[in-house]
Formats: sequence, C-alpha cells, structure tokens
Amino acid sequence: MRVYLPCTLSALARAVEAGELGPAPLTGYAVTPALTEWYASGDTEELEYVALTEAARASLRLLAAERPAGGSGQGTEPVKDEDGSVWVPRRVVVAAEVPDGTLTAGAGLEERATVRLSRPVPMTKVAAVHVDDLYAVPDVGAAVAALPASDAGDDDARFTVDGAEAHELMWYATQEIPHLLHGDH
Repeated sequence: MRVYLPCTLSALARAVEAGELGPAPLTGYAVTPALTEWYASGDTEELEYVALTEAARASLRLLAAERPAGGSGQGTEPVKDEDGSVWVPRRVVVAAEVPDGTLTAGAGLEERATVRLSRPVPMTKVAAVHVDDLYAVPDVGAAVAALPASDAGDDDARFTVDGAEAHELMWYATQEIPHLLHGDH
C-alpha cells in the first residue's frame, strides 16, 4: 500500500543515514476504506492527493517542533539554529510502499486517511519525496509560527496556516534525495 509519511528535511537526512524512517510506530496517511467511503466520488489519484495533503499538514507540526528559538515569531525572517545555520521551513512528505500487514487504519483514529505503521520503513521502500519549493518558505514559516494561535481558534492564524496549503509540493525521485539534503533544490 502507498503510504504518505510526514517528515522534515532534517528528519529525512537522519533517515537516509539510518537507512530507514523510524522508529516505529509511525503515523502516516493512505487511501483507507474510511477515506474511500467518505470521498465516494473520487478516483484513486484524487484519494492519494487527499492523503498527501494530510501528510503535508502534519509536516507543519513536525516543523514547529524543530523550529529554533529566535526571530519575531512571525515566520517571515530567517531563524538560526544553535550552530548558526539558517533554518529553512519546507514541508516534506515521503511516499513509500509498505506491506498491508505492517499498518493499522480505522477504529480510534480521528482522520479518515490516518494509518499507524508498526515497523520502520526501509529507505528501499521509498517511492518518492514531495517537498516545498523554496518560493513557499515564507508562507510555510508563517504557517508554522501561526500554529499555536490557529489551534487556539484564531481565524486569522488559521488563514495563515491554510495559506501554506496553497503551495503544491514538488515531486522528487529517490535518487534526487542527496541533492535535496545538500540544498541543490
């Protein structure tokens, strides 16, 4: 089954080094029976896009957890991490093929496309990586900064968070991952 795993560039670099995405359990997004039932008129490609979008939304939360302290909190200016390098917020979604027996969907999970993987995903099972283009960085940074206010019910912050979704993720083949991690894309 094709699964979309939310990620960040730094987490992707760690996965490449380790040879797998993990540790388990992992939360991913896929075309589940609940999603198919809810989105009755969509074909497989449309349903996969919904799962990819859910994973991109989850990637924002991973970016928020990684965001270095500093800056005004607006997400519009560069933020430097401990080693002085500039943090560049880009959503990352890893598309992988995993055996059906390694995942659970359905009962108790809030989102219709959510799945839980019981094992790490070997990098050899990765089919592609989807990443924000650099032109999306200001909007993604602003969305990351606005997440707490959005969660608290602020409509303007929600609008900012939704603005990140206006940017389509770029598709990269697995052989392009090293170039992504070294800033060539």
